[in-house]
Amino acid sequence: MHYTIIDIETTGGQNITEIAMCRHDGTKIIDSYSTLVNPQAYIPDYITALTGIDNAMVAEAPTFSEIAETILNFTQDSIFVAHNVNFDYNIIRNEFKTLGIDFNRKKLCTIRLSRKLLPGHASYSLGKLCKALNIDIQNRHRAKGDTDATVILFEMLLAQDGSENVFQDFLRKTSKEATLPPHLPNQVFNRIPNAPGIYYFKNKKGKIIYVGKAKDLKKRVLGHFYNKSQKELDLCRDTADIDFELSGSETIALLMEDAAIKHHFPAYNQAAKRPPKSYAVFSYQDRQGILHLAYNTLKSAPNPIQIFHGIRECRSYLETLCRTYELCPKYCHLQEGVSECSHYAIHTCHGICRQEETVTKYNQRVAEAIEQLQNSTKDIVIKQTGRHPEEESFILIQNGSYRGYGFVDKSEQIMHSSDLETFLIPQKDTIDIQRVLRPLILKATNSH
Repeated sequence: MHYTIIDIETTGGQNITEIAMCRHDGTKIIDSYSTLVNPQAYIPDYITALTGIDNAMVAEAPTFSEIAETILNFTQDSIFVAHNVNFDYNIIRNEFKTLGIDFNRKKLCTIRLSRKLLPGHASYSLGKLCKALNIDIQNRHRAKGDTDATVILFEMLLAQDGSENVFQDFLRKTSKEATLPPHLPNQVFNRIPNAPGIYYFKNKKGKIIYVGKAKDLKKRVLGHFYNKSQKELDLCRDTADIDFELSGSETIALLMEDAAIKHHFPAYNQAAKRPPKSYAVFSYQDRQGILHLAYNTLKSAPNPIQIFHGIRECRSYLETLCRTYELCPKYCHLQEGVSECSHYAIHTCHGICRQEETVTKYNQRVAEAIEQLQNSTKDIVIKQTGRHPEEESFILIQNGSYRGYGFVDKSEQIMHSSDLETFLIPQKDTIDIQRVLRPLILKATNSH
């Protein structure tokens, strides 16, 4: 079995500035290659300070396209080995992709192999691990220097008891070892359950860098490690620990996720740029005595009956009311500037706009629609699945506002919504939360 031990230096992004490779037969080095690479991109000062490679040094170096065939031939029929292999492998693979070439090699990570075969070290970064193992690194943060050190480390790993089985396990396509972030201990992943909840990705300092929710925590977390987008690669590279909280239901997981993101502001969660504009439905009586249902921005709506967090959602709900209570699209302000309604999708009008129905009869149906709107703001308890069979969870809505969620043992006697206060985990009501809960509130209201 042959291996190619590789290290690259980059501009700090996706452009390679140097590459070094050693072909190894499992016993000794049989070939080596290294070169500077013209990244065809600017090398930032901080990268030059780290690696010593500046723009002048790479100006006359070959581009990646000029050495692509050499890399393909050198790595052919061998296993791609690197310290934090996903970083080097994916950057090289992306470089090939820009040339229309599908670069595909089996791979091994010396960080993950070291965690398994050389346990107990405080750090598995190349510099600190080599220092602990008395491996001398010449020319640190240069591709050849780091590759030479990785070769020595690799040979130490090969010499460990049980290495053959470990190597084979890591090479199996179905092995999750190949996909886990290099700094993440295997036991951390193994304790994540196949259950609904939220998960926290943490960096080496224990800081939360990403929050997510899932119906199946283990499956969703593993999905991050298979994703090859640059954002996911960066996230996985920075992940050293994963924590989680069970939710019982997917809906509560969503509520928990929203609260956690707004509390921790994790670096890898995309924050909403700005809150969407709120709209409200209100009613008024015109000079003919006809009751109108109308909508406007929340600031401009007198005595709002129901608040929505988007004009589309607001109009959609009005259309539903119009159909359900057989109202006139003109007097629901779904059509403006017309003498008679002629809505392309709603044909429920009994003729109030053509003087074919009495104002009294029409207003009665509008009053019923308003009552439904008002009823939807009453106290609602939405029951959900608990975190274990002896438990139930709930979401509490009071006066149309989200109060929070909670978990209750099935043996508890709950007679009234006020009995849930003891178990309530209070939360803030936000526009995002209202969007999540709106369908559940409507369903709960219509079922009574």
